[in-house]
Amino acid sequence: MNVRPPIEASNPTAVLSVSFNSDSSCFAVGLESGICNFNAGIGHVQMMGTTNYLALVGGGRFPKFTSNKVVIWDDMKGKAALEISANSSVRGVQLSREYIIVLLRHKVSVYKFHNSLKLLHEYETSDNSLGLCTLSSKHLACPGRTAGQIQLIELATGNVSIIPAHETALQAIQLSPDGKLLASASEKGTLIRVYLTSSCAKVAELRRGIDRATIFSLGFSPSGAMLACTSDKSTLHIFDIPNVRRQSVAQRGQQHHGIGDVEPGKWGILSQLPLMPRLFSDVYSFASAPFQAADEGIIGGIPYSEGATALGTPRPAKGIIGWISEDSLAVVGAGKDARWERFVLVTDESGRRVCVKEGWKRYLGNT
Repeated sequence: MNVRPPIEASNPTAVLSVSFNSDSSCFAVGLESGICNFNAGIGHVQMMGTTNYLALVGGGRFPKFTSNKVVIWDDMKGKAALEISANSSVRGVQLSREYIIVLLRHKVSVYKFHNSLKLLHEYETSDNSLGLCTLSSKHLACPGRTAGQIQLIELATGNVSIIPAHETALQAIQLSPDGKLLASASEKGTLIRVYLTSSCAKVAELRRGIDRATIFSLGFSPSGAMLACTSDKSTLHIFDIPNVRRQSVAQRGQQHHGIGDVEPGKWGILSQLPLMPRLFSDVYSFASAPFQAADEGIIGGIPYSEGATALGTPRPAKGIIGWISEDSLAVVGAGKDARWERFVLVTDESGRRVCVKEGWKRYLGNT
């Protein structure tokens, strides 16, 4: 009898995708072994708020559905409510109580979701292998036809505004909870830009760092006064949004939590000296903390995951941000070492705001 344990289980469990719902109260995962007792792979799952509806796309080595199909699953009834078929692989899905957004590599389709399904609009995009898209009650933001541009779409009318956000391709985009701010980062990963959706005016430019990095996720705090960012540098950064319109919100939050005035820039007096390089005067994060972002290698699935390579082969999504409250947030990762980590903002002895890891947990029972 061979008593040696196998190096790897014959049917290992792996998380192919992870996503938060609209208020970050829950997150959903797609597994190699499926969801809802499917016993087949789900490459992408997206919750519709806190309802019983899920958007599912097949994935993994033994997918439950074909990669060109979106299934809206009614978890209460245990069956599909409707299906949407496309002419190519689905790269991502976004859901609200009114709209279903289906993302293909070069096209975004907007469906009205009520008693029946109605295709409202379709928009061409540049290469969107990552399935980038962000949705609020009034707006949809997705890549433009030219790399680095953002299409900001007014859902009620279908009108489009073009924001020339970056010179290189987009890596991440995110709307604030109230839909009034839009943040973006490019594949270079050094700068994050923030725009007003009302006018498309740039209101902030935030520096993550000097070295290139792959941005994993962007996330606004519930009030929109702060923005969090994760990258393949395994660091969570948190920025204040230097916007006068939101200053009173930030100050109220600081008073509530016993936080003093906003800290000076990273470089202190150097940022005030004339003729200094720009990086000395840029806005840096006021707090940061390490998170788990180990590269576990390539796993099965359809090519739209957050860490897609140039060849379009997905890697486990890492560093997905969900704000739990104005001073706490979760960072969730997929893969075989699937875990979530909780961070809180506190004030240290010197009166500065710092980000502290409060705890972490592997969320698969057999990991």
